[in-house]
Parts: sequence; structure tokens; C-alpha cells
Amino acid sequence: MWSVFLGFKITFDPAALDDLKKLDRSVQQRLLGFLRQRVSMLDDPRAIGEALVGSRLGNYWKYRVGDWRIICDIQDQYIVVRVVRIGNRREVYR
Repeated sequence: MWSVFLGFKITFDPAALDDLKKLDRSVQQRLLGFLRQRVSMLDDPRAIGEALVGSRLGNYWKYRVGDWRIICDIQDQYIVVRVVRIGNRREVYR
């Protein structure tokens, strides 16, 4: 796993890294910048995210960055935001 540490630590599942590598460099930079500058600096990363609903996705949170979605598992006990998927809004929930 790859990680960035500031306030909350941001980690990436291997599948999320694969998703990220498939994107254009400018989109990668935009998404990583959002995670570094907005999400990791917060005391509560849920403040700008939205909880997903449903039996499969109920424990996850999403961040909207334009047409892109970052699906995360927020682990308060470890002060970690684990990125599990990254993708276009039309495809990321499949």
C-alpha cells in the first residue's frame, strides 16, 4: 500500500492504485491533490464526504471530485482514510 501522512493518513488498496494508474496524469494529480489538501487535513474526514447506502457499500464514504468518485473506508481508530476505489461516477459503484 502507498500512503501519504499529514493529519489523517491516506492509504490505497492495490485495486485503487490500479484505478488511479489508468487515469490521465492531470486527473491523477487532481485526485491526489484533493486527498492531500482537503481530506487528510481534516479532523473529521466525514465533514466533506457522503456516506454510501446499501448492504454492500454501507460502511464506505465517497468524495466527489468533478465527475470522479473516490470511495473510502474511514478508520478512526487508526486515523486512516483507506481508498478502496477510484473511478468515473458512471462506473465506480459497479
